[in-house]
Amino acid sequence: MGGGFAAGFAHPFSGFDHLLAMVAVGLWGAFLGRPLIALFPVIFPCVMTFGAILGMLGAAMPPIEIGIALSVIALGSAVGLAWRAPVWLASVAVGVFAIFHGYAHGRELPSMVDPVAFTLGFVFATGSLHVIGIALGVSVRTPTGAFAVRASGGAIALTGCFYLASALGLIA
Repeated sequence: MGGGFAAGFAHPFSGFDHLLAMVAVGLWGAFLGRPLIALFPVIFPCVMTFGAILGMLGAAMPPIEIGIALSVIALGSAVGLAWRAPVWLASVAVGVFAIFHGYAHGRELPSMVDPVAFTLGFVFATGSLHVIGIALGVSVRTPTGAFAVRASGGAIALTGCFYLASALGLIA
């Protein structure tokens, strides 16, 4: 399997579950405002890198696809329900979900030609997806924008339910 910065950057855009979770992190950060609007795009990629290291080492983890599906449900729900979690709790939740996403990437890294460049690519793309979510999320400052962002969160959560059912083998 090949790999470099470009492959790593493209990777988060190829998995819709990962993409939804990353955008939801940005949306939730925009909704929560300072300091999380600035912290989430730092916390998630940093902790995701730790998760990637766990994946490279083959550390024992609960089923990763279930964790990723739950992250999509939880993050989408947090946006959809306009949950104003305390800073510490929101940071821990985002960090826990980042471990699952990073672990999934880390399991792929040993087969990469250039795992460092691949890692840099997927970390940069992840941050970019957070920024896209933040850009969309700043529309919460208008009533129509707030409704659209919350509806998007609900749609993300419902899509996460589909991923969870698939990870559990309930649907093909």
